[in-house]
Amino acid sequence: MYLFRKIDQEAKIPPETMNGLKELGLFGMQVPEEYGGLGLSNTVYARLAEITALDGSIAVTLAAHQAIGLKGILIAGNEAQKNKYLPKLASGEHIAAFCLTEPGSGSDAASIQTRATLSEDGTHYLINGSKIWISNGATADIMTVFARTEVVKDGVKADKISAFIVERAFGGVSSGKPEDKLGIRGSNTCEVAFDNVPVPVENVIGEVGGGFKVAMNILNSGRFSMGSSSAGMIKKLIELTSEYAATRKQFNRSLSEFGMIQEKFALMAVNAFVMESMAYLTAGMMDRPGLPDCSVEAAIVKIFSSEGGWICVSEALQVLGGLGYTKNYPFERYVRDCRILPIFEGTNEILRMYIALTGMQHSMVDEQLILKRVADVLINLYAMTAVLSRSSRSISIGARNHDHEVGLSVCMCVCANANIKSTPKASFIWHNDRLNSISDVTNFHVGFSNILMRI
Repeated sequence: MYLFRKIDQEAKIPPETMNGLKELGLFGMQVPEEYGGLGLSNTVYARLAEITALDGSIAVTLAAHQAIGLKGILIAGNEAQKNKYLPKLASGEHIAAFCLTEPGSGSDAASIQTRATLSEDGTHYLINGSKIWISNGATADIMTVFARTEVVKDGVKADKISAFIVERAFGGVSSGKPEDKLGIRGSNTCEVAFDNVPVPVENVIGEVGGGFKVAMNILNSGRFSMGSSSAGMIKKLIELTSEYAATRKQFNRSLSEFGMIQEKFALMAVNAFVMESMAYLTAGMMDRPGLPDCSVEAAIVKIFSSEGGWICVSEALQVLGGLGYTKNYPFERYVRDCRILPIFEGTNEILRMYIALTGMQHSMVDEQLILKRVADVLINLYAMTAVLSRSSRSISIGARNHDHEVGLSVCMCVCANANIKSTPKASFIWHNDRLNSISDVTNFHVGFSNILMRI
């Protein structure tokens, strides 16, 4: 815990810690053995994510490197690109970063303005533009960069996004000042600028003009591990909080004896159980050959785990009271580190739209509150599927804790079922209209207040 506190206070991971992570092979967990990595399955990767998540900065540094930074080379790169780049990335000799977000382009990734212009002799591209909020941005040697390119097909010119492997050694790459963040403070986040960076044509990942698909595939393939990461964090938090609740006495009784405190631990336990169940169900499907894309399931895991994690850290802090609010203990750091989860690797709002619209891509695009409702129903259904599958298996193999798992599953399913049935159709339509009305009035008053302030 002292190390984690030091990382948070100094806003950097010590070199000796980084070297230790490299020696353990943690920078190449999912890189195949033939390229120098550990070649771990998605399931084992998720298991290790439970451990690395005990410090948010370390978890984000590792994930930015391999879950998104080098993932493009891994899933869409050709053999020459894999042989050239993966060995040093797997060993940690080179650090990777994923460069997509721009000052004017966040959730709307298709609107990026960074441009790659083909040289007259056709041997390389010149990349110009800037990217913001790049994890590992100042430390990365190799970057997956997305830029607009001119594509000609059947004599018609079009502006499309392409993905490039960019080496800092190419020249023209500069990193800005590290962001001073609320949480995950030890992970490096900064702006990265590209000024006429020469990138060989052989460093295009996939097809020229196919970069948007590459970006989405990279993001979709890594979200599932957020479930196990969040579960690992919450289980540690339960352990630390329960120790306090068992020893702290009020009214001549331990905190752990009070019903409302017990309810908080039950809520945390159920959330952690669901996170684990969803993450490993999804990882198992991803590990089985020949199965369809699991991007919707991965998005569901990300939403549930990030929001469930936020609920859990808040409840734990409430149990700890004033002690949890001080920097002398790790609990407030968990709160700060956890808050980023609903934001990065696709905001939960965007992912809810993705989940709902996957099943009805040509209808209701502008009905966001209805689509949110549809997504929430699907999230609850998948959560129920995951816990029922897990507890059923525990019963079938005679696991010694299967009664406890059944209890957790029943609790989850009852709550999820109530959430699904809670808003009748007519009531929801009224609720939707009322929210829109309130929003319009609120925006009017905010605008009116701003006008008054300028007078």
